[in-house]
Amino acid sequence: MANIGIPSLILILVIALIIFGPSKLPEIGKAAGSTLREFKKATNDLMGDEDTDGEEEKKN
Repeated sequence: MANIGIPSLILILVIALIIFGPSKLPEIGKAAGSTLREFKKATNDLMGDEDTDGEEEKKN
């Protein structure tokens, strides 16, 4: 996967600003943040379930 540098991030931000406008960007950022937070929580829950299952098998 290619590395994204600072100039690329600035270009992406400018394009998003042009497309969505300044009033929608905070809403989009909030939605993206909550989506990432829920994804991380679900991933951690799945990893925790696998760890718990392995410990139960070792005890039996």
